[in-house]
Amino acid sequence: MELKDLEIFQLVAQKGTVTAVAKELSYVQSNITARIKKLEVELNTPLFNRHNRGMNLTPEGKKLLVYCEQILSLTNEMKKVVQNKEHPSGKLEIGTVETVIKLPTILSAFTKKYKEVDLSLFSGVTEKLQEEVLNHRLDGAFVTETTPHPELVSHDVFQEELVLISNINTTTLEQLKNEPFLCFSKGCGYRARLEAWYKDENIVPKKVMEFGTLETILSSVVAGLGITFIPRSAVSHLEARGLIHCHLLPTKYSEIKTVFIRRSNTYLTTTVERFIETIDLSNGESSELIQY
Repeated sequence: MELKDLEIFQLVAQKGTVTAVAKELSYVQSNITARIKKLEVELNTPLFNRHNRGMNLTPEGKKLLVYCEQILSLTNEMKKVVQNKEHPSGKLEIGTVETVIKLPTILSAFTKKYKEVDLSLFSGVTEKLQEEVLNHRLDGAFVTETTPHPELVSHDVFQEELVLISNINTTTLEQLKNEPFLCFSKGCGYRARLEAWYKDENIVPKKVMEFGTLETILSSVVAGLGITFIPRSAVSHLEARGLIHCHLLPTKYSEIKTVFIRRSNTYLTTTVERFIETIDLSNGESSELIQY
């Protein structure tokens, strides 16, 4: 069994078709098919159900995928561990919530200094990003601070204030109670905070509307579609232009911390270590890791 076979198996499991994987890897489809069949022969079991729309994993295939992800993650970590301490290289896959205001500064400083690192960025909500880090799919992620997880190490990035925002025609908290709540999907830290406020105030939102991007949410608020709960730093430009109203909620709901998380039981590679150093430099001072 070769590592390349496992990589191809993982890709087919993710994309669902041989055609998509062949295109991504610039392989002929017959090569991909042969690799999968070879694995099935070695393991003496079908790994995929084939149908007109593509392929999906059999129960045995799902079991193999768990081990496959662990093996490939450890292989990737091994490569990072033995690399040059002063000149990190290879892949660095980072997740982030959409409102990390310091992110462009951090990424720019890191990529300019460590040109051999292939950095990829993935966005999502806090709960989903934590899951991706725990399952070795991401090296780390910027998330909103939540209940401590025993398998994660958290590194402080910055603390800021969340504000409830509406368009300029909605000026009081009483009016806001009847407005639709515009938000990201379940698992978003900001959404959880406002839902806690709703619950404590015995408010049932008129409507909850989920969106995929921050830009769409903010544009919808400006247009008067509803309200949202967001870091003030992310909307200061709209407030300065008089396009929105910012409404303050009590500290227990509005104070929030952004942290960078990584797994606690994996080796701190040079690449991740240098990335954390870059975060510290962006804050103007070094901060300590907090073991959850």
